Amino acid sequence: MTGMGEGPGVNSHKTVVFADMTGSTALYEALGNEGAAAVVAPLTQAMGVCIQQHGGRVVKSLGDGVLGLFAEPGDAVLAAAELMREHRQWIGPQARESHVGIHIGLASGEVVEVDGDCYGDAVNVAARLCERADDAEIWATESVVAGLRAPRGMCFVRLGHLEMRGKAEPLVTYQIEWRAENRADLTVHSELRSDLAALVADTGPAQIQLSWPGAYRLFSSMDIPVNVGRAPDSHLCIADPRVSRVHARLDWRHGAFVLTDLSSFGTWVRFEGSEAPLQLRRDSCRLIGSGEIALGVPFADASASIIGFQVSGTGARHPD
Repeated sequence: MTGMGEGPGVNSHKTVVFADMTGSTALYEALGNEGAAAVVAPLTQAMGVCIQQHGGRVVKSLGDGVLGLFAEPGDAVLAAAELMREHRQWIGPQARESHVGIHIGLASGEVVEVDGDCYGDAVNVAARLCERADDAEIWATESVVAGLRAPRGMCFVRLGHLEMRGKAEPLVTYQIEWRAENRADLTVHSELRSDLAALVADTGPAQIQLSWPGAYRLFSSMDIPVNVGRAPDSHLCIADPRVSRVHARLDWRHGAFVLTDLSSFGTWVRFEGSEAPLQLRRDSCRLIGSGEIALGVPFADASASIIGFQVSGTGARHPD
């Protein structure tokens, strides 16, 4: 299912779709190579067919995933959503029983095609977004959704600024919500605002207040770094066995507080006004405005250790 490039060294603006399966490693452990391949191969083939049906081109299959290119970002968005719907409805009942899902990353930019493969920043970013999206989630850069109206039955949810390895500046990231049952619970930004319009001036020294049941602490940008974890010498000590000894670190970078996950089980960030949490797995994100941080387990777990945060004086806040 490998597609041919447009020619050696062809450079063009494309939207990259990186679709990958979740749970396939456990599937191979449970069913063995032959049994797992009987589930994975039809799913991978179906991904490619869906991409082609929406005007895209499959560059290559990746064992349990597919890399595709689209000339138009709108077609890529529709293909990603349809791929999710087909997986849920009829592509892989056997895969669903085996807890195999799909997550997708999209990015737009210049792509160089050489010998049936493709390279470029957009390819790398789409792969990173796919890695960080949860099962059944589609994450996209602002370059993908800018100028698009969300297709009927879908919406674009701003997740905020996402720190990414290899990128000097964080990327504004969106979740493309394709599930009708989730849309009512999400804060929708249907008309995208530029970074300049989204930043609202504030005054005073940069500070972040961290609060949890019965206590709170206030840190300024001069107090950085701040360590959060189970270790007794942590600046913020959380006595929960699901919290790693050194779970997360708060830094001051590029004029903003940046939270980095260092844990075994992950960290979740939810900004005020948005029901879509951002999951960090050994990655970072800017903390802007106010919101909550869940350590070790997601917000859906009623017993999660949750820290509230409020940022002031950084010159920016999360857009309302």
